[in-house]
Amino acid sequence: MTPPIRLLLVGAGNRGNTYTGYAARTGRAVVAAVCEPDPERAAQARAAHPDAEILPDWRPLTQRRKFADAVVITTQDAAHVDPAVAFAGLGYHILLEKPMATTEADVIRIIDAVERADVMLAVCHVLRYTPYTQALKRIVDSGRLGEVVSIEHLEPVGWWHQAHSYVRGNWRREADATPMLLAKSSHDLDWLSYIVGRPVQRVSSFGGLKHFRAEQRPEGAADRCPDCSIEASCPYSAKRLYVDCLGDPDRERWPLSVVTPARTKDGVIEALRTSPYGRCVYACDNDVVDHQVVNLEYEGGATAAFTMTAFTEYAQRKTRIFGTHGQLEGDGVQVTLTDFRTGAKELLTVGLEGADAGTGHGGGDERLVDAFLDALATGDRTRILSDPRTSLESHLVAWAAERARHQHTVEPIQSRFPVAAPTAPAR
Repeated sequence: MTPPIRLLLVGAGNRGNTYTGYAARTGRAVVAAVCEPDPERAAQARAAHPDAEILPDWRPLTQRRKFADAVVITTQDAAHVDPAVAFAGLGYHILLEKPMATTEADVIRIIDAVERADVMLAVCHVLRYTPYTQALKRIVDSGRLGEVVSIEHLEPVGWWHQAHSYVRGNWRREADATPMLLAKSSHDLDWLSYIVGRPVQRVSSFGGLKHFRAEQRPEGAADRCPDCSIEASCPYSAKRLYVDCLGDPDRERWPLSVVTPARTKDGVIEALRTSPYGRCVYACDNDVVDHQVVNLEYEGGATAAFTMTAFTEYAQRKTRIFGTHGQLEGDGVQVTLTDFRTGAKELLTVGLEGADAGTGHGGGDERLVDAFLDALATGDRTRILSDPRTSLESHLVAWAAERARHQHTVEPIQSRFPVAAPTAPAR
């Protein structure tokens, strides 16, 4: 019997626990060590993986001989590069949360380290792996739509998700994380390139921070929701958002777990009095955009219009693909195909419910982990759809779109990565 794959976990937050928890439940992997500085998260990791070594820092592990097969790196965005480079140098394969890093130079460092060490790296662009995406890809590649000419794609961030993650939460400031387009929508830029099957050549973009600003603050609003006299009528009430999570296992797992381990109303409200998640959305230090549009031109002339906006329900992405022979409309679960030659419409259910991190991204989280474990077990790199070279494009597009947004320009996409792709099989 093949022994289970041994994993290290660096960063035991929601994403890391999701990936390693699923890998362990399959029986195909075990977690040998967890590196997590937060005591509460470290305790949760100990409970989930009682045989794992628990450390506050990943660096001591790099001083040892290699004792696992791969490392799962799910720290905050700016803290990806150092462990990725270090563990690649020791021969560990890597599952790396997106974005790979916060600058092009650091992404290049990671790719160079991985290729020099001849190890595999899968970027967690989970949307590539969903049953829905795979069905759309088969439809497009089959030619049923003819040649793809243009695409409309919407990421409905959701009013409360914007408040949770990008106004009050860890990704609210570019200097502390990345531009929102990279933090949230590198998934979508990567997904569009995967569906089109051609590289992006030019990009333009518009957007900004429209609403979550001090000047939009309603009269009478307090600095914190628990103390606010108008909280009950505010769409962004932290009390309503987090108290309403109680009793719902998915929402207790996320987003409530990010705020507090408490599972009572009084416990949640007490946490909101002190944590960043209880602040008024008009009294935070956020600076990332709350809406943005990106226009993309691909090799061969196809175009895409991508919209990311906070001011929506929290829902699956929605896409319309226009081809020379037909049209496709999809909502993450179902697609409607219109054949221009016959006028016939066909409705297909091809995806799973669940758009978010709490529900596995429509099956993408599990399929990503399965693909990574398959690649490690077989040495077949093609199991990984989101290798670092492939994933680099979405990062370059995001940075180019930000330049275009700030400078009012149309930006070309040029990869300046100098190293040739490896051809040797994985070790």
